[in-house]
Amino acid sequence: MTESPKKLGIIAGGGVLPQILIDHCLNTKRDFFVLAVEGNADKALFSPAIPHKWIRIGQAGTGFKLFHDENVAEVVMIGTIRRPSLADLVPDLRTAAFFARIGMKSLGDDGILRALIKEIESENMRVLGIHEVLPDLLVKEGLLTKHKPDKQAEADIARGIEVGLALGKLDVGQSVIVQQGLVLGVEGIEGTDELIKRCGTYKRKGDGGVLVKLRKVQQDMRIDLPTIGTSTVENLHQAGMKGIAVHAGNALIVDEPAVIELADKYKMFIKGIVPEVMSK
Repeated sequence: MTESPKKLGIIAGGGVLPQILIDHCLNTKRDFFVLAVEGNADKALFSPAIPHKWIRIGQAGTGFKLFHDENVAEVVMIGTIRRPSLADLVPDLRTAAFFARIGMKSLGDDGILRALIKEIESENMRVLGIHEVLPDLLVKEGLLTKHKPDKQAEADIARGIEVGLALGKLDVGQSVIVQQGLVLGVEGIEGTDELIKRCGTYKRKGDGGVLVKLRKVQQDMRIDLPTIGTSTVENLHQAGMKGIAVHAGNALIVDEPAVIELADKYKMFIKGIVPEVMSK
């Protein structure tokens, strides 16, 4: 007899992924409870019918108590979180103790998220990646669209992988845009969509550039996986770019049929890649 899934706690940031996960729980009748992060999660998602509470980003202790009160056994952290300045953080006592324990030097994106996973699991809750609940969201290896990268685009992908891996080791970002061998821009705190818009102003004449999006070498698969969606394709089209190379098996594609249909419409390519240095 198959064991019923354990109650799922969802820490919800912005974007559409929290909604996809909530819909999955509703459709499969999986018991769940949501902690919606103020200033990030979409308020339109949370009707009274959705079991949830709102918390500030500095209320980890409050969140743990709520999860315990709701008998949550497994946790998924999903959705974008706009990183606040330290001045914006007003931590509860548990969160203040957490920051004091990990130290200021650990406040890189990956460092703090890995520490947060350990903190959650110290509360006897198991942290899952969304791909462990919804494996179909992972990008598949190979060409996903009708159009394929030409020789120049393949060279730009190779250059993007080289730069992207170096950036990932420094915990800088997941995305780089390359055109005709030149790096037009790398992702910082602004996120992929803003990177694309910025690089549109730097684009050279001739063939458009390529967005290369990779999971960082040291990045835990359970948190902040690289993600593409229809907005990624739309923004690249508006910026005059020609395609996307994204980390197969290590990145998410939101509403894959719609993303591929839009890319085909714009005669863009999407390719799932596996950088050799990360597959060893």
